[in-house]
Amino acid sequence: MSQPLSSPTPPPPCTGYPPSLGESRLLTDDELRASLDCSLRDWDGKRDLWLFGYGSLIWNPGLPTVEAMRSRVHGYHRGLYLWSRVNRGTPEQPGLVLALDRGGSCSGIAFRLAAQGAMPHLEALWRREMAMGSYRPAWLPCALGDGRRIEALAFVMRRDVPSYTGKLSDEVVRTVLGCASGRYGTTLDYVSRTVEALRESGMPDRALEALLARCRK
Repeated sequence: MSQPLSSPTPPPPCTGYPPSLGESRLLTDDELRASLDCSLRDWDGKRDLWLFGYGSLIWNPGLPTVEAMRSRVHGYHRGLYLWSRVNRGTPEQPGLVLALDRGGSCSGIAFRLAAQGAMPHLEALWRREMAMGSYRPAWLPCALGDGRRIEALAFVMRRDVPSYTGKLSDEVVRTVLGCASGRYGTTLDYVSRTVEALRESGMPDRALEALLARCRK
């Protein structure tokens, strides 16, 4: 006789976790399309597009690209600033994912997407990254590893949404890494894979590595 599945182990008590995020909803197809159209309003449909990946896009871009190059943007830095209630956590035990927030600079991978046939892939990208409207799509000046200067589309954290974490204590991050899991897996796996991908690309994120070393159980 098969044994009943056990319930997930609740996290230990932790000040500030789980957060009070209120109600949430997914953007409608019309809202997603309006956001995409607004972001592409200056694109003529003939020029190739660049996308800046700083998190899971580095190791799972999920769309065909014709070029990938190490790159850096200034004025924003990478951090675990977004509560994830679906992909890497649940409403009861939210996970964390990376976002670009103001200040500093950030290394990543710039992907060039061919103009021809780009729209279906951009629509899929919007469903993946903009499902809850927590990011602000923005065209950021980007320095490529070979010296070229381009503008790349990136997803920047919105500070006016409940899912913005602000600065978290190590205690909260440690708790999340120990318990949060969503439809795409755990927060711990997400952070670990990003750290590994950045290191393999020759641009390790020392701050994120140190955070993971301090907070993983």
